[in-house]
This record gives sequence, structure tokens and C-alpha cells, in this order.
Amino acid sequence: MGSSKKEPVLVSLLGPKTQHKLRSEQFLWTLDEDSGTEVGEGTDEWVQSKATVKPPDQLDLTDAVSLSSEGRLYLDASPLGIPGLMQPLSSQEGTYKLIGFVDQLAVHFTQVGNLIPKDSDEGRRQHYRDELAASSQESAKVVISETEILEEEEEPKEVEAGSQTDVPIVEASEKMAEEELMTPKQPKERKLTNKFNFSERASQTFNNPLRDRECQMEPPPRTNFSATANQWEIYDAYMEELEKQEKTKEKEKTKTPVAKKMGKMAMRKMTSMESQSDDITKVTQAAKIVERMVNQNTYDDVAQDFKYYEDAADEYRDQEGTLLPLWKFQNDKAKRLAVTALCWNPKYNDLFAVGHGSYDFMKQSRGMLLLYSMKNPSFPEYIFSSESGIMCLDMHVDHPYLVVVGHYDGNVAIYNLKKPHSQPSFRSSAKSGKHTDPVWQVRWQKDDMDHNLNFFSVSSDGRIVSWTLVKVRISQEGSCRGEDGEWWEPNGCGTAFDFHREIDYLFLVGTEEGKIYKCSKSYSSQFLDTYDAHNMAVDAVSWNPYHTKVFMSCSSDWTVKIWDHTIKTPMFIYDLNSAVGDVAWAPYSSTVFAAVTTNGKTHVFDLSINKYEAICNQPVVAKKKNKLTHVQFNPIHPIIIVGDDRGHVTCLKLSPNLRKMPKEKKGQEVQKGPAVEIAKLDKLLNLVREVKTKT
Repeated sequence: MGSSKKEPVLVSLLGPKTQHKLRSEQFLWTLDEDSGTEVGEGTDEWVQSKATVKPPDQLDLTDAVSLSSEGRLYLDASPLGIPGLMQPLSSQEGTYKLIGFVDQLAVHFTQVGNLIPKDSDEGRRQHYRDELAASSQESAKVVISETEILEEEEEPKEVEAGSQTDVPIVEASEKMAEEELMTPKQPKERKLTNKFNFSERASQTFNNPLRDRECQMEPPPRTNFSATANQWEIYDAYMEELEKQEKTKEKEKTKTPVAKKMGKMAMRKMTSMESQSDDITKVTQAAKIVERMVNQNTYDDVAQDFKYYEDAADEYRDQEGTLLPLWKFQNDKAKRLAVTALCWNPKYNDLFAVGHGSYDFMKQSRGMLLLYSMKNPSFPEYIFSSESGIMCLDMHVDHPYLVVVGHYDGNVAIYNLKKPHSQPSFRSSAKSGKHTDPVWQVRWQKDDMDHNLNFFSVSSDGRIVSWTLVKVRISQEGSCRGEDGEWWEPNGCGTAFDFHREIDYLFLVGTEEGKIYKCSKSYSSQFLDTYDAHNMAVDAVSWNPYHTKVFMSCSSDWTVKIWDHTIKTPMFIYDLNSAVGDVAWAPYSSTVFAAVTTNGKTHVFDLSINKYEAICNQPVVAKKKNKLTHVQFNPIHPIIIVGDDRGHVTCLKLSPNLRKMPKEKKGQEVQKGPAVEIAKLDKLLNLVREVKTKT
């Protein structure tokens, strides 16, 4: 069987799909024809023996070298995705050696860097060195600038000497910088957060931030009191006490045994009642203080507005102003009663009285007298109830605890705030000559020659009665005796009156017919003058607090008129398009007054700014529901109180334009006082008189 020559075949060692690269030499395996044994036909080719064939460029190595060392043949496995896997071929064993650890990292680019972290010691040293270098440069600049100034001022010799002395200064600073560089700063220790102190947010409750609440108040008045007590004063006090005890013993001896027992029982009851009342008064006083504190915290924003807020928009409004609502006073017991009277206390500027009744004559019921304080807007300080509605009231100037009221049934009564009981201290009756119609106005007068209290009242029955309170004895039944009355009978039903501020005997009376009568206390049978003022009932008459000749009136015929009592025609007439319930002069100016109408608006006028219309027309209550009935200015603070027919009292603050005072000029003092106010109003009246004479 003839032999056929086989061509070289490339043998794959690691698999049929991978192609191995030999880095130094390639091995080609061929089938040797000569050395191979002959086999019969049908046998497979791979069973036959194979012989190696050396390529022509192979190195010739001796047997000793080839047996003692490993060859330079390596098996590269980079096509398998394993970079750097080089298996060397061992010539002794005739196999490739396995490597236990293979580094899978392939480094593509390396470069030695020179960056230093800031937190390291070397970084801190470099930073500190740069700062010292910058500071040394600044100090050198300062030294150079100083030497230049010295060179300009001093002679050349001195300059040379100075330049030599500057060199050691710079050297010393450089040495200090080098020493500081050699001693590096120790870094501050950082507080590491505690990783184990952890709590879920869902399990924690929200802590509200603390809120500080403060109240601003005026300091209470203080007085210094000092006194000395000698032996004689102490002796006299003891003697007075002994005399009182002896007198009481003598009175007890004269009494019968039954009277003694009754007296003892009465004394026990009185002592028990006094002790109970003392305990109650202590509790009530403490409760009032606590209630005021709570209310001051509750209404702190309103109190801040009352004390400090001024409407900034008034700077852009030359002749207009606004009213800022502050507190609203109301009581559940007086919900269905109208506000029929308002009056500020002459001594306590935060206290005012409110009379409640009804202007609906077909639905007359009870009445109430409430006294509110701005320190406690939530509840009245004093509460008095009456069977008949209260139509008017007034508070005594010298005795501010006395309040006189006029009722719808014609009676007048006096309430004493020192005795806060439901019953009045004095009440008129049919025997004392009470009015037969509603009492529309009451006014306290100065004490008479015998120092007795007296007041006047006017009613629809056509009488003006002067009431004098003589020393009254209260009997066991509680009736009062010792009252006296005088009256005037105008030709109509009186509705309002007011007494002159300076002339005691002069007063004005308004009637339902619209006429105003000028009367005198000295003449009870006739009038001094009559004014045809209005077409409907006169609701209010008021003298100007500064000018002795000027008074003001309002009526349900929608008008407010200002008069000079020496002239029978009005000086100013204002139509407010609704029935006017009340008017009031401002206590700080002779030209400012306020009026309220039934359409729920408050009107403020200033004649010195605008003689023709109001500088403020502002609705205070809802037009359809409420009607305003009365208005009053506070004697000191720039606020007014307004009452409506639903029993509510609203406190309003006047904006700066509504209470303008003369501006101070440089080098000139502003003149203030009654004389200035009188002159201001006189100037307006003279202008009106000139216009009337020309027409």
C-alpha cells in the first residue's frame, strides 16, 4: 500500500473555536511518513503516530540547557477575555505550568501625582505658610509707605539712618514666620455623630416651638409716705377705743332682755354675712385680676393697635381719614335691647356706662345698665337690671361712682357703684312727682349751697325737673324720703337738653316739634330765646367745649346744624342722607365732631379742614340689620365708642388725619390751649358771617 504525503496541520490545543498565539515561535504539527507505522485501510488517521518538524528559524539548544531550564514559550489566553494570563511551557515536563493567582486588573495609565489633602499635616503647614507670607508682604508695604513719608519730612541723613533700621525689622518678621512654620498647628477635634442613636421619624411627635408672650403696660402710680407716731398719739387712739366700748356697754344695759337677744342674733347674722361677703369680695377681686390678664393676652393684637398703630395711608390722603375697629362690647343678657345711652367715666378713662332699653314704643320690656372697661372687653364690670327700659344716663364729675338714669316709665334713679346691688340707691315715685312720659335726658349739676347733690331731667311730658337729694334716711322698707323738685313747662315735648360749660344758669332744650329753647335756671316761667331748628324731633343738643357761643344739634330730618346762640339762623348745615341719632364734640379740638346715622355709618367732620363735607364716612355695622344710635369721644385717648340698636358697642380708633394738631415749625413753638381753639373757630364763624351779610 503506497504512502501519501500529508500537508502540515495547525493543531488547536484549548478548543476548536479558539486560536492560540505563540509569542516567540510557532509549532506546526505534521504527520511523519517515514517514522509512522503502516496500518491497514479503514483505520482512523488520529490513531497513527505523529512526529514533530522543526521550523528553519528555531533555536538550537543543547539537551542540558533544555532539560535544566524552562523555555521561552508562553500560552496567551487574551482571546478568552482573561488579560495577562501567560502560561509558561516547561521543557522538562513537556507541559504548560498552571499559575495559582491571576491578577484580573489591567492598568492602562499611571502617573505619579503631587496633590496633598487639606486635612493632612502637610496641607495645614502649607496653608499657614501662605498666610504668613501674605501678612509679611502687607507689613513690608506698610513699613515702606511709612519710610517714604519719613523721607519726605526728614533730612537725607535721617532717612539713611532710618533705612538701615528697617532692615532688621523685616528680618525679624521673616524669622518669626519661619519659626511658626516649623511648629504646625494641631487640628481641632471633630465631634463624630453617634450612628447608633437612631429613631424613626414616624415614631416622633412634632414639638411646637416655644412662644414668648409679653404684655406692655404703664407702671402703676407710686407715692412716698412717711409718718412718725409718738406716745401721745398712741395714748389718744387707745382712749378713743375705750370710749366706744363704754358707749356700746351703756346701750346694751338700757335694752330689754328680749331686745338683747334679738340684737345678739342680728349681730351674729351681720358678722356671718360680713365674713362671707369679705371672702366673696376677695375671690371676686382675684378673679377679676386673672380675667383681665387672660383678656390682655387674648386681645393683645388689639391692644397693640390701640396703643401704637397709626394708619400709614393718611400720609397720602390730605383731607380724609379712617376709623380702625378695636373692641366690640356685648352681653348675652342685653342682646335684644338697643343702646340708648353712652357715657365715659370722668375719673377712670377706660370705664364707660351703657344704657339699654328700646326705641320701639310698642315693644317695651326691661332695661339694663352695664359698665364696661377696655381692660376686659369680654364681660362688663358692673351689671344692673331694671323693670323699665333705660333711656338716658349721666355720671357725676366729683363722685364718679354715682350714676343717674332716666327710665321709659318716667322715673329717675341713682345707682351707687360702691354698692353693686340690683336695686338703685334712690328712685323717684309718684309722690315725689315723677315724669309721666319717658325721660330723654338727665344731667348732674354742681352741689347747691347746702352741699346737696342735684340733677336735671327732661321728658316728653313737657317738664324739666330739678331733683335735689337731701340727706336721705332709708327706712326698713327701703323707701327714700327727702326729695324735692322744681320744673319748667316748655311749649312742647322735651327730647334733649344740655347745660353751658361756663354759664351755670344757661341751658338749651330740644323738643319733638323741632324747636330749641334757650332757658335759664333763674326764670322758670319763660324762655330767653327760641330757635326754629329742625323739621322733626331734635335728637341731641350739645354746647361746644371751647367756644361759649357755639352749640350743635341733630335731628331725624337727616341734618346736623351748628349754631351761634346770639344768631337765630344756623352757621353750618350738613345733610347726611339718613336720620341722625347722635352727635358729639371732640374733646381735643373745637372744630371736630362726630355723628352717627341709622344707615350704619359714622361721620367725622373737621371744620378747619373741610367746611362742606365730612372727612370720614365709614360704615360701622351692617346697613340692613343694625342702626347706630349713639356716639361718644374718649376724654383722653383718640377713640370713640358707637352703640347700635342690637345692644353692641364698638370701639374705634381715629386715624392721624382725624385728629390733626398744628405742626411745629423750626424756631417757633406751637401755641396750644383753649385760646387757640377759640380763635380757630372764631375765624370760621367770621367768614360765614361775612358771606351772610353780602348775600
